[in-house]
Amino acid sequence: MPLPASTYEIAVWATATIQPDYLITVDKIKYSVPYEFIGKEVNIRYTGKAIEVFFHNNRIASHVRRFGICDPVILPEHMPENHRQYLAYTTTNFLEWAAGVGRSTEAVMKVLLTANKVEKQSYPSCKTLMKLADRYSIERIEDACSRALAYTPTPSLKNIQMILKTGQDRVKPDKSNQASKPSGHYGFTRGAAYFGGGESND
Repeated sequence: MPLPASTYEIAVWATATIQPDYLITVDKIKYSVPYEFIGKEVNIRYTGKAIEVFFHNNRIASHVRRFGICDPVILPEHMPENHRQYLAYTTTNFLEWAAGVGRSTEAVMKVLLTANKVEKQSYPSCKTLMKLADRYSIERIEDACSRALAYTPTPSLKNIQMILKTGQDRVKPDKSNQASKPSGHYGFTRGAAYFGGGESND
């Protein structure tokens, strides 16, 4: 009998339950599956060249296998519609928008972009910040970011949302508090004579 046209490849099988991010992990690299299978248990077959995912013996996803340090391998067709819209955005888009709003907004945007190990995972938060500007105005966004940065150098999106919701961005800092603080020029200062001091009669 003639030998097979292609060399036999050893395959490894594993099982996994699809998490809400619709990703599976093989050797620390993540690969997408259709989001409809979130919560389902699937079988994974991987060789030196390919990753295949099966549900009830039907193949639902396949990827060329990656090695080394790599971003998650996500196919657009595996994503829900509301996630696909983020493919049109880039880090540059977010930073340019934030810079146009103000320095504080730009600083907060940089914090949001570095909040996750994979930068693209931060895009939903960045997009939400932009939507807040549509709801509240860019002026209030800048003031809210400034207020948040006054509290912490690494504010979260929730910090910004809470400041806007409670209207803290509209409250100007109360400088009168500084005048009430004790200093070396005020207080109850008494001379030595008060305590029986002064010149000695000895």
